[in-house]
Amino acid sequence: MNDLKYLIIFLSQFDLANSKIGQIIDNIGEKKSISAFRKSKLVKNGVLTSEMFEKMLEACDEKLVRTYILNIQNKGIDIVTKFDENYPEKLFNLDDAPFILYYMGDISLANMSSLAVVGSRKPTAYGRMVTERLVRDAAAAGVVIVSGLAFGVDAIAHKTCIETGGKTIAVLGGGFEHIYPQEHFSLAMEIAKKGLLISEFRPKKTATKYSFPLRNRIIAGLSDGVLITEASIKSGTIHTKEFALEYGKNIYAVPGNIYSINSQLTNDIIKTCQAECVTKSDDILKDYKLINECRNEQVSMFDNVNEDEKNLLKLLKNGMKSIDDLTKECKLSINVFNSCLTTLEIRGIIKRMPGGYVALN
Repeated sequence: MNDLKYLIIFLSQFDLANSKIGQIIDNIGEKKSISAFRKSKLVKNGVLTSEMFEKMLEACDEKLVRTYILNIQNKGIDIVTKFDENYPEKLFNLDDAPFILYYMGDISLANMSSLAVVGSRKPTAYGRMVTERLVRDAAAAGVVIVSGLAFGVDAIAHKTCIETGGKTIAVLGGGFEHIYPQEHFSLAMEIAKKGLLISEFRPKKTATKYSFPLRNRIIAGLSDGVLITEASIKSGTIHTKEFALEYGKNIYAVPGNIYSINSQLTNDIIKTCQAECVTKSDDILKDYKLINECRNEQVSMFDNVNEDEKNLLKLLKNGMKSIDDLTKECKLSINVFNSCLTTLEIRGIIKRMPGGYVALN
């Protein structure tokens, strides 16, 4: 491990802004090391206050840094700094690129074709359905799914991707010893085994309302495009959208009910041409030059249904419907209707949604 890496790991323990770490590195002379930090004139140059410098000097020992690194590695956490070969290329040139990243899993996923999927923490049945459908298609086509492990759309995106057999990256809003939300700890560990769990925050750092916007810039930075499936105008998703615009990323949004609070943001950014309107997975995959490989499997499932089942599927073609409406429109006896519904559900062609709705799977 080189001197600069030790220095960056040492500096990362003090919750300094990336800009401050950059200033320190630039101001300690030609040799970038912990020993050079001790001899630096950071206080005189106005980079650090005397109080902060004295506090940092107390821990300015390479042996302490080695112990810190060993403790982290013993917990299964790896470290990559901005000047390592395996640092994510997509983040390197960002104005506020993190100098250090802590991770568990396959760091190479950060350099693959990827799509961020973000949105409401309390999605409607419609939001859940479109998130699952679009994520499933993108993951099946080989696109890495990036999100923030939060409740709602984030968790749906991660879980659907894993169920599809795809790869997903979860960016944390705090350190590894304080997974947030705690309810998603098991999901986080599954992602660490099958994908990539990553954070710019030291392991003992707890998530705060200020750390989530920082997390969102990493989500946007790691992704080639950002999909917003459902979100209100006050959603934290707006930060991810703004970062994506700043970084020149493609933004995709799913239109929704004009009377739904959860569709305010998506409808607005479509209307103002900040995002491309998405009604099917090909609207996204065309930009990745990928073919939706799961489509042929879906077609084969539809080939093996009887006429009554086909009629039901035609009614669901344009979106989910309530069971009451389906019963009236299909004109089948209740026994035949229930039999068809059960058969299609067992075969995984349709799924029951909250509130008594049914949708194509």
